[in-house]
Amino acid sequence: MNRKNILIIGAAGRDFHNFNTYFREVEEYNVVAFTAAQIPDIDGRKYPTGLAGRLYPEGIPIFPEDQLPQLIKELKVKTCVFSYSDLPYHKVMAISAIVNAAGANFTLLGTNDTMIESSKPIISVCAVRTGCGKSQTSRRVIELLMKKGLKVVAIRHPMPYGDLMEQKVQRFATVEDLKFHKCTIEEMEEYEPHVVRGNVIYAGVDYEAIVRAAEVDPDGCDVILWDGGNNDFSFYKPDLTIGVVDPHRPGHELDYYPGEVVLRTSDAIVINKMDSASPEGIQIVRESIEKVNPGATVIDGASPIRVDNPGIIKGKKVLVVEDGPTLTHGEMKLGAGVIAARKYGAAELVDPRPFTVGKLSETFEIYPNIGTLLPAMGYGEQQLKDLESTINNSDCDSVIIGTPIDLNRVINIKKPNTRVYYDLQEIGEPNLEFVLNEFIQKHKLG
Repeated sequence: MNRKNILIIGAAGRDFHNFNTYFREVEEYNVVAFTAAQIPDIDGRKYPTGLAGRLYPEGIPIFPEDQLPQLIKELKVKTCVFSYSDLPYHKVMAISAIVNAAGANFTLLGTNDTMIESSKPIISVCAVRTGCGKSQTSRRVIELLMKKGLKVVAIRHPMPYGDLMEQKVQRFATVEDLKFHKCTIEEMEEYEPHVVRGNVIYAGVDYEAIVRAAEVDPDGCDVILWDGGNNDFSFYKPDLTIGVVDPHRPGHELDYYPGEVVLRTSDAIVINKMDSASPEGIQIVRESIEKVNPGATVIDGASPIRVDNPGIIKGKKVLVVEDGPTLTHGEMKLGAGVIAARKYGAAELVDPRPFTVGKLSETFEIYPNIGTLLPAMGYGEQQLKDLESTINNSDCDSVIIGTPIDLNRVINIKKPNTRVYYDLQEIGEPNLEFVLNEFIQKHKLG
């Protein structure tokens, strides 16, 4: 058979899933390479034989995306499959132009060919951009289901930054599990809020194997919750899809891939952060929902914040540390830390750029529009050291930690600091309980 050479363009997540579900066992295709972007230090690896399967005894190499034109020519690539998230449409099509100019086809895989079915009812929580508030929405959904006596197992969108074979199927039930699996800050930010509340959460690389393990979890499983990443759509066929939109970035819900897919396929849509967004931004988001998904249930929501110690903020020069991906490819100009600084009367936000070192200096070069915020980049040991040095070098009175985990657990912050906490709070009705009651009744749960 004359197999068609395929190259998958990705960022260590959707790319591996698309391979596993669409290409892995199909002899018609020959996936010759992956390319990697967005996440530092994920190229130069191989997708291992143990995951790639019998057709790929040598595994599949992973190259930097900037080598795309020469890879297409050298590897005689017929089709490139775009497989990562949170890009504006013009950047997706710019990559398409590079691919077409090099002679290959450009393809996007859809929901029917990449969603895996489960024997358990599935609720999917996704968003139109990274940093919209999926995590607190997922926590709220789980809280409501648990109150009704249901056992919920969460499955998180992949973040496989380490040994891919070791990360095939990961189960997190305790904080100690985070250490056992050598989680990065980015992983801990997503997993820790679940386990500290008594929830089991799975993640990894092979999402067919992951869902089969979740279905028979030793602690029990009545419902599976898909906790999405970036603005990607679900890896599983959902019975209920909840989308989250952000009025701080109005219009993005129609301008980013695949966020608009989330907007169009959601059964219920949460307009989050209404307590801190402008009326104009909220109205634009409402109009977008009405335009492309008028049948969705719209839930108004806020993310009110609180801090451990307001005295560390009031009248002080503060350095604000925010969630890394939200500031980088998420393009947010403020997060919970900045809102806390304003709410509790900080005298000044300190610009971290004069104090950055190593990998963090590189981050500001790649994303020059971050501004007077410090992204908590922690994909590896060196980035953690650079984050620690940058914080301690900064000319500030105190530090506001706006990340979902306490950074003091993973780095030594020598400045006075306080954490910011935020949870989803629905405003009026309809609310999530209304939506979940319909779901429970439909699936005869509880």
